[in-house]
Parts: sequence; structure tokens; C-alpha cells
Amino acid sequence: MGPNGSTMLEPLRQGLPPFDPAAVSSSASCALPARFEAVRGARLFTKNTLGQWQLDERFDDVALVVSELVTNALRHALPSDGAPHEPAKEAPVRLHLMRWTGRLVCAVRDPSHDGPRSRQSEEDFAAESGRGLFLVDSFSDGWGWHPLAGSLRGKVVWALFRLN
Repeated sequence: MGPNGSTMLEPLRQGLPPFDPAAVSSSASCALPARFEAVRGARLFTKNTLGQWQLDERFDDVALVVSELVTNALRHALPSDGAPHEPAKEAPVRLHLMRWTGRLVCAVRDPSHDGPRSRQSEEDFAAESGRGLFLVDSFSDGWGWHPLAGSLRGKVVWALFRLN
């Protein structure tokens, strides 16, 4: 599927999971603080949600992808100038899990307008960091990103998993 996306993910452009029961059988969302400890919380949220949806067998792959997407949002999408964030009613990073019949989408919303960048093929794959999108691409059935629309600022990066 790659970064182009599909109409199924159109509601993500507004930064919200779709609520139409005909479109999604289940959805869950959690706000994440702007701290790297949030990755652990995202994994726990994913484990609990997949357990409720009886998708425990998918946890390892989905949790790896969630960890990478959240880490990327925390590392690359938050202001690095040390300035305090604008007062907001929501945390700067948000994790959404959505289940359709036969599909699961995990999406991470962040305040940056910059799209994710994959490592170039000639770069060192032995480096300790920089392989996140490679792992997302390897463990999911597709991924992409969209800028947010309307009054929301930033983007959402998503990964799709086929359940059948």
C-alpha cells in the first residue's frame, strides 16, 4: 500500500478515528505524553486493546510497529527548541487503533507537518537508530501518512495489518 493511502483511511486526515459503525467494528485511542516513557504506555495500551478484540496473536508485530511509530513521533515530530508546547487540551501525540473486518490500523498523530522519511539504501543499516520505517514496512502490510485537515495541525502516520 505504501505512503499513498486509501479512502478507508480518509477519517484519519481529520485526526480522528471513524465512528461510523458500518465502517469500523472497533476503535480505541489514547493520548501520549511528550516523553519517551510513553512508548511503554503505548505498548501496554496496544496489548490491552488487542486482548479485548481477541487479537492477542497479533501483538508482537503490532506492538513493534506501534513502538516505532510512537518513537518516531516523539523523536522527530515534537519541537526540539526546548520551548514549552502551546497550552492544549490534548497531548501532542495520540495513538489510534481501529479494527475493520479483516483489517487493523494503528495510527499515530503528531503536531509536525513534515512527512516521515525512510532511510536511504546506501545508509548504514548497522546504525543503532534510523530503521524505524524499515521495520514498519517489514512487519505491516502497508503504511502511509496524511497531513491533518481542518483546524488540526500536524499529521497522522498509519500502518495496516491484514487479519485474514
